[in-house]
Amino acid sequence: MTLQGRVAAARFVAGEDHVVAAAQAPLRRAPSPEAALDTEALCGEVVRVFETRPDGWCWVQLAADRYVGWLERAALTEPKAPPTHRVSALRTFAFSEPDIKSPPLAGLPLGAAVAVTGEAEDKNARYALIEPHGAVVVQHLSPIGDALEDWTGVAEMFLGAPYLWGGKTSLGLDCSGLVQIALEMCGIDAPRDTDMQEAAIGEALPLKNGLPSLMRGDFVFWRGHVGIMRDPETLLHANAHHMTTASEPLAVTMKRLEKQGLRPTGVRRVRARIATPPHDGL
Repeated sequence: MTLQGRVAAARFVAGEDHVVAAAQAPLRRAPSPEAALDTEALCGEVVRVFETRPDGWCWVQLAADRYVGWLERAALTEPKAPPTHRVSALRTFAFSEPDIKSPPLAGLPLGAAVAVTGEAEDKNARYALIEPHGAVVVQHLSPIGDALEDWTGVAEMFLGAPYLWGGKTSLGLDCSGLVQIALEMCGIDAPRDTDMQEAAIGEALPLKNGLPSLMRGDFVFWRGHVGIMRDPETLLHANAHHMTTASEPLAVTMKRLEKQGLRPTGVRRVRARIATPPHDGL
């Protein structure tokens, strides 16, 4: 019922919760593999299904950021064991057995959530056994609830990743997807789109006399674009000019965008740093 009053429809239903079983699942603007990609749901993410068509496409809402769109039913499963860990490496393999030589079942992206049911070890590595099946090396997982402190450091992991409108993984991502996943890994919820991020992330810094003094971790916004400061002069952003996640002087970015009639619309700063809690085992 959360969509009532927000979208137009002849009727509204409560919907049923499902979980993304695929490594990542494209959320599209229309029920077609050729439709525009709006965002991606990652493994372990909860989605609420409102409608399932005979052709297997579902109208859904993502639980984390409330995004709505079309997702293929084959990417979903019924809720089972709640996730206990998430992937903390840029990408990792879920092997078919606790053996690095066994065939990988999937390549799980940063932020994917899994339920760990046990451990195993061989001469090469120690593994977490995950539901419904598979094994992931333990150094690529962290417990749900652990939060990193440096979202800029998370974003830096994506340097060189190709630009993809609507993407959220190292296989391809866009500017707001980079910001969202970087903040999520630090325990900070963020909307998916730049306009919503500019309204919701941290606090606004004044722009009366141009850009304020910037620091690592600040977010600089333009209409339809956002980047993260690596230091007071250097911007990190997924962008269509480089078609990759790139690092460059902020002054260079500003000059290029000014030629397109775009000037910074806002700067946001998140002042709280979240300490990583101690934990034992995985």
